[in-house]
Amino acid sequence: MTSSDPEHTNDLTQVELLWLKQRIENWIRFGRIADETIINSNRRVVSFSPGSIFAFVRWASNDYGTVASRIGHPARDHARRALFDRALRAPRRRNPVLQAIDAIDALGIDPADAAPEHWRHVHNRLSVNEVPRRYTQSRHQAWLHRRRVTL
Repeated sequence: MTSSDPEHTNDLTQVELLWLKQRIENWIRFGRIADETIINSNRRVVSFSPGSIFAFVRWASNDYGTVASRIGHPARDHARRALFDRALRAPRRRNPVLQAIDAIDALGIDPADAAPEHWRHVHNRLSVNEVPRRYTQSRHQAWLHRRRVTL
């Protein structure tokens, strides 16, 4: 997908993805890509519509293993900053943010459809080294109902 409309592009949150085998890997863990531009075989730029939720993972390593692993997603439509942007040196399988995402996937729910306040909750709890509450089907149903009522 590519957009040539400059007004449309200005509203989008753009994320550059870089992949250098076993050195730097940036990828989207979940989210609905609205636009994509391929720069070369190692780089591309993906864009997301205002208000969409996505998880962006940055991973880097050196000769001794993982150097940094960061996960982020936008806090709000107008704030183009990472919500959880914290260094996580745990292996990918033990990363608490990835575990929270995987738990929602296990419920059969697309993490992009989960309540935005759940992701803020995950960020807030992890930022003070606390365990976040699990997302449940009943919380998701309440979110869907709330979203229908407020539209």
